[in-house]
Amino acid sequence: MPVAGKSSMKRSKPNYIYSIVGVSLVLLIMGIMGLLFLNFREVSTNFKEDIRMSAYLRTMNKDSISLIQQYLSKQPYAKDVVYVNKESAKQIWNKENNEDWAKILDVNPLPESIDFYAKAEYVQKDSLEKIETNLMKIYGNQITDLQYPESLVSNLNERTSKIGLIFLVVAIVLIVIVIFSIDNTIRLAMFSNRFLIKTMQMVGATRGFIAKPMNIRALINGLISSGITLFILFSLIQWADSQFPQLKSLHNTESTIGLFIGIIVIGVGISIYSTHRSVIKYLKMSLDDLY
Repeated sequence: MPVAGKSSMKRSKPNYIYSIVGVSLVLLIMGIMGLLFLNFREVSTNFKEDIRMSAYLRTMNKDSISLIQQYLSKQPYAKDVVYVNKESAKQIWNKENNEDWAKILDVNPLPESIDFYAKAEYVQKDSLEKIETNLMKIYGNQITDLQYPESLVSNLNERTSKIGLIFLVVAIVLIVIVIFSIDNTIRLAMFSNRFLIKTMQMVGATRGFIAKPMNIRALINGLISSGITLFILFSLIQWADSQFPQLKSLHNTESTIGLFIGIIVIGVGISIYSTHRSVIKYLKMSLDDLY
């Protein structure tokens, strides 16, 4: 009996290696999709927060202008609040339109304004309309209106929602595939241990005694698989940053750490669950059914 058990353990070692590699590859696919989703979200946030809002001024009183600027600076939706005089407005127009109207016009028709950028979560049609309504209610005598590219906001939100929905569906399908793939990989690895498990049961070992070392092995294998995946993902991120330096601005450290923790939890959790379930399954089977 001991010889057979020892032989079974030796035969199981290569399967553990295949299991670790298989789980690592599956987790890697999930990690790459996670990184793509996080980068898409950051790109979407950057686009939204790059849309300028202009509160055009009716008043020329510097004290009133200062009060409006201070009010906007304190609002949770506004960032980078600046006062734009007529000369600055002209420079912005020339830069955006790549021409100088001084060749045609002798006077500057652009009004002064207080410009700001709304935070991404407020760049929605309904939210911006509420901001405009509230601003006009308080400073209607000093502000003519609040202008922003409405069509751009609508199109950006529409496309972001569609792409986000696609990512969500793909993520759900991918998670299901990951779970089943890891589960099948672990079950195949445990298949070679079925006689060892049954032998231990036949000599009087309890379920807990049999399952404990295999669960510990599953924990270690899950950590190894997750570690391999994280190393490859980190290397891919570093390589991508070296090739495309502009990607560095898209990284969100907290989100990336959350993704890495999720990979570890899924890798370890499913490994332990699948291993324990396989052990219980083989313990319940008769000896004849194992062949």
